[in-house]
Amino acid sequence: MSSTLPPSAMPPIDTRYARIIAIALPVLLANLAMPLQSIIDTAIIGNMNDTAKLAGIGLAVQLLSLLLVSFNFLQYASSGLSAQALGQQANKNTAHSDILKNNQSQQSPLLLILQRALVLAFIIGTVLLLAKPWLIDMGLQALSANPNSGIAAKTYLDVRFWGVIAELMNFAFIGWFAGQGKTRYMLYQQGFIAIINIILTLFFVFGMNMGLVGVALGTAIAFWLGVVLALWLSRQHLKISWWALFTTDPQHFSKSKMLRLFSLNKDIFIRTLILTLSFAWITRLSAQSGDVILAANAILLQVLSISAFALDGVAVSAETLSGQAAGRRDWSRFRIIVKRTGIVSYGLAILLSAIWWLAMPTYLQFMTNIESVFTLAYDYHLYAVLLPLVGVGAYWLDGIFFGLTAGNIIRNAALILAAIFFPLSWLLYQQWGMTGIWLSVWCLLLLRMLILAGFLYRAHQTGSYEKLQFDH
Repeated sequence: MSSTLPPSAMPPIDTRYARIIAIALPVLLANLAMPLQSIIDTAIIGNMNDTAKLAGIGLAVQLLSLLLVSFNFLQYASSGLSAQALGQQANKNTAHSDILKNNQSQQSPLLLILQRALVLAFIIGTVLLLAKPWLIDMGLQALSANPNSGIAAKTYLDVRFWGVIAELMNFAFIGWFAGQGKTRYMLYQQGFIAIINIILTLFFVFGMNMGLVGVALGTAIAFWLGVVLALWLSRQHLKISWWALFTTDPQHFSKSKMLRLFSLNKDIFIRTLILTLSFAWITRLSAQSGDVILAANAILLQVLSISAFALDGVAVSAETLSGQAAGRRDWSRFRIIVKRTGIVSYGLAILLSAIWWLAMPTYLQFMTNIESVFTLAYDYHLYAVLLPLVGVGAYWLDGIFFGLTAGNIIRNAALILAAIFFPLSWLLYQQWGMTGIWLSVWCLLLLRMLILAGFLYRAHQTGSYEKLQFDH
């Protein structure tokens, strides 16, 4: 007889609003530590009275996003797979503590998920580091960098690239912790990286007078120290030795097993690549409009970054809980999770927009002392203030589909998005310039929501949720 129990025979997944918020809050705080690093970097450079350097940091951050965020499938796959591992174990009437047994023999599915993700992160990061000169030159050319801002961006990236392996490993740890609902570990890790980054950056820039190089060096070192902390947290969580953490049976890394992992990842990779290309396209349009517009948008788009990371806290709740429901095939509970995480997401978005509306003048003064950049950013600040409300639907539904590990839907939605967004944004830019750039940002977020909502509605109408799932 199978040990699998029907959903009704198992303790139900906790879908109370308190539980959703309990998962989301540490993620929100941890996630805010991530854009905080970029904000500090931008603010330090934004107060150097050099528009080209501020424009250059905008280019550098966007190029890094294009390269690194393209591989954040490491986070989403780790999160979805570890969440479903918990759901499947519950389906077999196995307690969470039992999943962590036999770790000394390296058979824990959770440990294997982490190890595979870290190996993949190391390989990808090494390739990026080896290709650094070519990637920087070609990337800045593709983003239409002006000579002065291009030099500033290259100075920053030459140093920052030494942290790319650690940044990719960071994605894997974040997803792995989040999928198990261990969001306080995320908070420890990300908070540690942010604090160390700020301390080192201020020391290198003002203590050692290293300028852009100091800004980049502080960030790179902070990410490597963050990897060390995350490894220690993982070992504590699994209750294993350092040796067990780094060793396993080679059969678990066979070609077939790694390809099965990557078959989900490749769909998420395509989706994320399209999104980062979309934002790179927006940066290119800004760069073509001059350094002042590029610098102003670099500051305003930090609002999107901060808001997205904050809203991702609820998206992680959606991903974790929907992943557990999918692992149990408990679709009635899944529908409750969709509804309640949506309500929490939009409530948070309203709060964020209200905070930005009140804080925007102070924020802009903190970010730059360049009068022309400040004035232009202030003229367009309302577009940024409304970004949480415009984008919340996309982030929330992303969480639902990542919890399902619905790689094919995630990929197809991105391809549809690309077919509509790029020609539409070009028309908006040609027609309205700077205003067209911001309308393009709004369209990118709204289209993502509408396309994903269409797929979810169709599954709801037909009751075919299981067909959305990636079979791993």
